[in-house]
Amino acid sequence: MKTIYLAGGCFWGVQKYFDQFDGVISTEVGYANGPEEAPSYEEVCRSSGHAETVKVEYDESKITLTELLKYYFLVVDPTSVNKQGNDVGIQYRTGIYYTTENQLLEAQKVYQAEEQNVGQKLKVELEPLRNFYSAEQYHQKYLKKNPSGYCHIPQKMFNLGKSNSKSKKESPEELEERIGKLAYEVTQHSATERAFTGKYDHFFEKGLYVDVVSGEPLFTSKDKYDSGCGWPAFTKPIKEETLKNKMDFSHLMIRTEVRSAGANSHLGHVFKDGPKDKGGLRYCINSAALRFIPYDDMEKEGYGEYKKYID
Repeated sequence: MKTIYLAGGCFWGVQKYFDQFDGVISTEVGYANGPEEAPSYEEVCRSSGHAETVKVEYDESKITLTELLKYYFLVVDPTSVNKQGNDVGIQYRTGIYYTTENQLLEAQKVYQAEEQNVGQKLKVELEPLRNFYSAEQYHQKYLKKNPSGYCHIPQKMFNLGKSNSKSKKESPEELEERIGKLAYEVTQHSATERAFTGKYDHFFEKGLYVDVVSGEPLFTSKDKYDSGCGWPAFTKPIKEETLKNKMDFSHLMIRTEVRSAGANSHLGHVFKDGPKDKGGLRYCINSAALRFIPYDDMEKEGYGEYKKYID
């Protein structure tokens, strides 16, 4: 069992978010890396210098620190200083607080990849844990006890663990009924829709593309272009960690398959013949694997924080 300490805004939502993942053994909310004296919640709110932090204990054989940190960057704004969602103050700063040298080395790799993804220096603290004081009991598992309580993390992000769990609540039959036969065959059995037949092939409205299975944000209209290949094409995903690649040797070809990280949905393939000025990649994705959310609907559907990737 390993332990990492993560600050990502209001600790109510961060705790609930990490509780969903298989391999996370326990979580505890508290106050970290402030003065060497246990504060009360009121003192933290008066800028004691501590950060609202979640202590995450995890089984490394089931989930790695790299995976945890990739999930972490899905729900924080890493360029914001002392602010996440509607919460403002030094206690809402972001931070990754490690306890071993090995954790630092692993965290640095994910951190550097995220910097490349956003194109600027991150405001997330990457520091050794100096102290951690457990928060008052009423804060522990707060959103489990108060489901309607405030949370800065979009509700859809609490379904990632369910989508990637071996104990899915949704049966294959239920999933096929919900998303349709073609989408089911594409995402679950790696089928491919016929070229030039997908509804998003020649579709260029402003908005967000999410995994049709889990609702996980994947691509934006800003990175979509007309490649002429017969399927929707993107130059890059919103974040590299939302996708995972694997070699595909089917049909007597060698290709790189693209799957969603959260639900493990088959999406399509990535090729190196994309626009050179945009990185040279072409993400060739099945329309059936995606759901489009118009820009004007993103806020009400819980994806408001992703507007910054389109504006």
